[in-house]
Amino acid sequence: MAEQMRALGYLCPECGKIVYGERTRFAMSAAAVGLVCGCGRSELTAQPEGASCRLTVPCGLCGGEHRAEAAAERLLEGEGIGLACPKTRQLCCYIGQPQRVERALRQLELTVEKTREDRDGAFVDSVIMYEVLSELRDIAARGGVSCACGASGCAMEIQGAAVDLVCRQCGARLRLPAATDEDLDRLCCQYTLTIPGRK
Repeated sequence: MAEQMRALGYLCPECGKIVYGERTRFAMSAAAVGLVCGCGRSELTAQPEGASCRLTVPCGLCGGEHRAEAAAERLLEGEGIGLACPKTRQLCCYIGQPQRVERALRQLELTVEKTREDRDGAFVDSVIMYEVLSELRDIAARGGVSCACGASGCAMEIQGAAVDLVCRQCGARLRLPAATDEDLDRLCCQYTLTIPGRK
């Protein structure tokens, strides 16, 4: 019986290409694993430490590098995990079942491609943006937008591929991607939205 494979994937911040690789569950649980981009200028690493795993993730969304810690069990079992870029609040790295990782990376590539086409400040997809704004107005109208600082309501700032909800009291922001069907579907599942608040 062949050992179950787990997939890793990210978007290289140096060359802009999707990087995908597979490792056995044993390899991932036994020692540090790395996934180097073909350009040789970025590498995703996963270092197991007992029940957790330390991750170093090159981010093709903001151009930086993120460090995170995840439960080893989540990386080795089930669907897996997606890690979000703290700056853009969009998923930038995936580890888990190969089919799910491949699908998520295709979606990431599409989102980035649409964003790159947005050079003149226009919306990446005006239809999706209109639907997202309509949904946000509905959520706000029923009092569904609040901030962790205790304030309710918000101001909206529209970007080419996202909408920022800004707390009028503390100035904290919550960025909501608004470029793909998946972005709209994710928002439609939310009955309330909470801005994280300034720490």
